Amino acid sequence: MQEKHMAERTTVVYPNPQILAEAVAARTLLTITDLLSEPNRTRVDIAVTGGTDGNRVFDAMNASPLNDAVDWSRVHVWWGDERFVAADDDDRNAKQAREAWYGKLVADGRMPAGNIHAMPSDERNLESVAAASPEQTDAVLAEAAAQYQRELIEQLGENPALDIAMFGMGPDAHFASLFPDHGESEIDDPHVLVAGVRDSPKPPPLRLTLTVPMIARSKHTWVFTSEVRKADAVAAAFAQRNNPHAPSSYADGEELLWLIDKGAASRL
Repeated sequence: MQEKHMAERTTVVYPNPQILAEAVAARTLLTITDLLSEPNRTRVDIAVTGGTDGNRVFDAMNASPLNDAVDWSRVHVWWGDERFVAADDDDRNAKQAREAWYGKLVADGRMPAGNIHAMPSDERNLESVAAASPEQTDAVLAEAAAQYQRELIEQLGENPALDIAMFGMGPDAHFASLFPDHGESEIDDPHVLVAGVRDSPKPPPLRLTLTVPMIARSKHTWVFTSEVRKADAVAAAFAQRNNPHAPSSYADGEELLWLIDKGAASRL
């Protein structure tokens, strides 16, 4: 990836995973409220994440009294990445988020269902998935990625940018579905906003992900992670920017925050 100016990283360390989740939830709700108060602003667009830390944040958002201060009818929800499986598969980040968080907002009439922008799901049957050649799989992923990119552009304009992009990080230092030494993390074409991933080292093997150029356009980019088992990955991401062996080192945005607990910070 070509060298470019990257945002200065700000790191905030919290005592434990639960306090981290509550802090990220509060930051999210307050930032949404602040953005919605800006003159002439009609909406806020956020990308959420899955995983253990992401689900803790959803729980904390549900429990926060700040939840009632947000005009959810003006908030649009996107995903930083998704498992490319059937729509009703339990592995889907969108399904987990619906059950843990936004489903109640929609059911209560506080958020229109049209504000939910889930990534495409795999509509093939299991036999077709198993029988597909690598080339056929790549073509299906490419079309799904193009579909989500079209939706981003239709909703947010020719140069779409998210207001808040939230990501967890794995013990291998991946974020979104950008994995170590997989070429997707090195995509630097500003016209490629979404990519398909085949042979993900973490199951399931097929993924969709926002690319680094799309993530870097975000007004607020936050990476949050917890526990000692992530400490080496955090250290690797901090040691060198744009390191394909530690893809979360590519995280960028107008504001770049790393929000971690003491365990994850223990190798810094």
